[in-house]
Amino acid sequence: MSSEKLVSVVTATYNMGKYLPIAVNSVLNQTYKNVEIHVVDDGSTDNTREVMEQYKNDPRVHYHYQENQGQARAKNRGIEESKGFYVAFLDADDMWKPDKLEKQLPLFESSEEIGVVYSDVAYMDGEGNILPKKSNKTYYSGWITKYLFVDNFVNFNSAVVKRKCLEELGGFDESLPMSIDWDLWLRISTKYQFAYLDEPTFYYRLWSGQM
Repeated sequence: MSSEKLVSVVTATYNMGKYLPIAVNSVLNQTYKNVEIHVVDDGSTDNTREVMEQYKNDPRVHYHYQENQGQARAKNRGIEESKGFYVAFLDADDMWKPDKLEKQLPLFESSEEIGVVYSDVAYMDGEGNILPKKSNKTYYSGWITKYLFVDNFVNFNSAVVKRKCLEELGGFDESLPMSIDWDLWLRISTKYQFAYLDEPTFYYRLWSGQM
């Protein structure tokens, strides 16, 4: 059963010491307990290293520093360092809801062809206040390649991916400056189905410093 499988969470971060503990704690506080998180510091010059010291005795938390090489390399580093049957992603300025994994993982059980489970999104501001903003995207399940050609509707921080998808089809394309997730979803969609959970499982932060 999925409840026995390790979920590895990859968080690439650059100068996000202010928000990073909120993201990390939202993983550690999941109702689904078999998790690890790999924080890849892509050459931060703020207090990120000091912030991560609070987790040094938690075996679930792994901190990796590298010289600045860009978000694609940082995310790939996290995937390479991780060991989970599933790989999930969380940006350092965003936050998961506590029951995210508990609600999403059972969707994998419906078919061996499902490689990615994703969900809707909620929003918060720079101070963590919940915003009433609604997502304006249309979401799809099943074989979704033709829809992905039109729009990248797979919310990155909601996605949980079977590791074998990344092993077969590769990780993030390090030659791309942006849209690295869209490229990855397109590749995975050629071999695997996607399943959509029709409720928000994370908060996306809207603030002046986001990419």
